[in-house]
Amino acid sequence: MDAPQESPTPQLQPGQLLARGVCRHMRSFGFVTVEELVPTPGLRVDVMALGPKGEIWVIECKSSRADYMADHKWQGYLEWCDRFFWAVDEAFPTELLPAETGLIIADPYDAEVIRMGPESKLAAARRKAMVGKFARHAALRLQALRDPRPSGLL
Repeated sequence: MDAPQESPTPQLQPGQLLARGVCRHMRSFGFVTVEELVPTPGLRVDVMALGPKGEIWVIECKSSRADYMADHKWQGYLEWCDRFFWAVDEAFPTELLPAETGLIIADPYDAEVIRMGPESKLAAARRKAMVGKFARHAALRLQALRDPRPSGLL
């Protein structure tokens, strides 16, 4: 009996659609990205971008006012990146977002950096740890695409 076919492109949620546009735009800056990376237990960033010079940006995607108002952990992300950004769509009330953070307007297909997040360089040891987490996260995601059910794991 054949195994049920899984959809190669699952239905994406609004925040995931924003993340897709952000990731496409980051690539135009020479950045590579991963989604839903856990820098430390209790935190999960929507998009982490690794730049050509090793810079690390965190982008939090907010699909609505309620989504933003429910986020009480965003300041915890600041110690894990060189720059922090919010990514929202054109209809989002951007006056809610802190002026001292970066701003990206995005849609499912692209994005535009409206306000650059201030730079706060990571310490060398933290940067090394984050680049390692980034690489491991990316490798695990790639492996899961090739082999969604690796042998020995249930």
